Amino acid sequence: MDQLVNILASLGVPGLVLLAAMFFTGWVGSAALTTALAALGGPFGMLGGIAALGILGLIAKGLSDYGFEAVFKAVVDELRRKGKSKDDIEKEVDSYPISRDLKLKIKEHLRTMV
Repeated sequence: MDQLVNILASLGVPGLVLLAAMFFTGWVGSAALTTALAALGGPFGMLGGIAALGILGLIAKGLSDYGFEAVFKAVVDELRRKGKSKDDIEKEVDSYPISRDLKLKIKEHLRTMV
């Protein structure tokens, strides 16, 4: 059990996601791993699941290094650079499943942009 915990701790958030997905498959052992990866990968199967866990790890690292607010503001800045209008970005922010406080901070950041 200690060895399993050490392996999952080294994997971080992706390890926890994989463990939860394995739990909900209803299988045990390699069948649970295979089914969980395939479910996480969607139409891309197990390889897609491995890629999804890798991307999740990168996102988790970025969020832990910089915080949600900084990441969202950087995304808003990039959307503006790519030519998206402020109104479109504001509508998109409203549809995000984030706290009201964070939405207000992002909208305020959007208003202060040129």
